[in-house]
Amino acid sequence: MIKPRTPTGVMELLPRDQIAFQRMLDTIRQTFERFGFLPVETPVMELSEVLLTKSGGETERQVYFVQSTGALEKQNDGLPELALRFDLTVPLARYVAEHEHELAFPFRRYQMQRVYRGERAQRGRFREFYQCDIDVIGKDSLSPRFDAEIPAVIAAVFERLAIGEFTIQFNHRKLLRGYFEGLGIIGAAQLLVLRELDKLDKRGPDAVRDTLAGEGFGLGAEVIDKLMAFSQVRSHGHADALAKLDALGAGTPLFDEGRDELRAILEQLKALGVAERRYALNLSIARGLDYYTGIVYETTLDAYPQIGSICSGGRYENLAGHYTKSKLPGVGISIGLTRLFYQLQEAGLVSTADSSVDVLVALLDEAGLAHALALSQRLRAAGLNVETQLEPRKLAKQFQYADKAGIRFVVMRGEDEAARGVVTVKDLRRGEQFEVAEAELASVLRVEREQPVRLG
Repeated sequence: MIKPRTPTGVMELLPRDQIAFQRMLDTIRQTFERFGFLPVETPVMELSEVLLTKSGGETERQVYFVQSTGALEKQNDGLPELALRFDLTVPLARYVAEHEHELAFPFRRYQMQRVYRGERAQRGRFREFYQCDIDVIGKDSLSPRFDAEIPAVIAAVFERLAIGEFTIQFNHRKLLRGYFEGLGIIGAAQLLVLRELDKLDKRGPDAVRDTLAGEGFGLGAEVIDKLMAFSQVRSHGHADALAKLDALGAGTPLFDEGRDELRAILEQLKALGVAERRYALNLSIARGLDYYTGIVYETTLDAYPQIGSICSGGRYENLAGHYTKSKLPGVGISIGLTRLFYQLQEAGLVSTADSSVDVLVALLDEAGLAHALALSQRLRAAGLNVETQLEPRKLAKQFQYADKAGIRFVVMRGEDEAARGVVTVKDLRRGEQFEVAEAELASVLRVEREQPVRLG
C-alpha cells in the first residue's frame, strides 16, 4: 500500500483554512476589478521556446518541463515542447503580443493563477504557488500617471485584507541610474551595483560595502560612502518625501527626470486619497531584475519586517519585445499569495475561518425529512448557504458536526415547534439558542449572520 503524502513545496489546506485562503483571493479579485482591471487566464503550460526567452540563469534551472509518456519513449535529445509557467509575466507578454490587435489599450489586466518553480525544498518556499498580478500595458507609450495608480490599488488591497499596518516603499530606476552616472558608474556596471544595493536588507551594509570594494567592482571608498548614504534615504510622510527628494541636490538629466516623476507620483497619490502613512521613499530598493526601467515598489508589513516584501513590481519599457515589433510599455505588481498566507498563519495574523455554510438544517426523525428539504430550499432561495442533515441522529452529534465544520447556525424543528409554526436556532459561536417564526427565519438569519460575535 502506498503511503498518502503530498510532495514537498506545495500547500494543501484543510477546508476551513482553504476558505480563509479563498476569501483572501476573493478580496484581492474584487479590489482589482474596482480599479477597472479585466480578468485574464493563460494555460498552465506554455511552449518551451516561448517560456524560456526571458529566463536564463537561476530561473531557467527551476523550470518544470512537461512530457507525455509517448514523448519520453522517443528519446528526443531536444528540450521538451512544453513547460510549466514559472511566473505570470512571460505568459502575459505572449498573450498581449498574440492578441495585440484585439485588445483595447491601455490594457488593464489582472491574473490570479498558480505558477511552478523547482525551488529547493525549505520551510516557506513553494514549488507551486498562487500569484495575483495586475499590469497596465500601453501601445507605444504609457503615461507615468499609471505608476501612481498602482500603489493606490496596493493600498486598497491590503486595507481590505486587514492583516496589519503596511508601507508601500518605492524608488525610481531613473533616479538610481542617474545617480550612478554622476559617480562615474556606467554601462553594465550599473546593473551589478544595483543588484548589490538591493541586497542591503538581507546582507547588511558591511557585507554590501565589502562586495562593492572587492573583485569585480573595485569601487573607491568615497564612491561607496556616497552610494551607502544615498541608499539610507527614507521618508516618513508626504511632505518629508518631497523634502528628501529636494535635498538630493543637483544631478544628471536622467536623475532629474526620475526625481520629477517621483514628485508627480507623490502628488497623485495625495489626490487619490491614499493615506500618507501607507507610502514612503526607500532609495535602497532597486528590484534586481534588469527589465525595470522606472518606478519600483515593495510593500512590507510594519510589525513583521522579517516576512519581507508582500507585494512588489515596477515599470518596464517593453514587455513583449521577444514576440512582437510593437513597443508595449507597462507597469505592474505581483502578490505571492501562497507564501504570504503561509507566513501570516505562522505569525498568527490569519486564523481558521468559519465555514462558508451559514446554516445546518438538523433532522430529528425520518418524519421530518420532507420539511427539512423544503426549508433548506427556501433558505437557499433567500441567499443563505445551507447544508441539510439527510439522516437523523442524536442532536448532540449534529451540534458536534456543525461545530467541527465551522457552521455557525443549526436550525431544528420538532413536534412542539411544528405545532406553533416556529423553529429553534442554535448559534454555536455565541452559545445561545432562540426561537423564531418559520416565516421570518431567513430574514432573521441574514441579520444575525452579519452581526459580530462578542464572547464573554
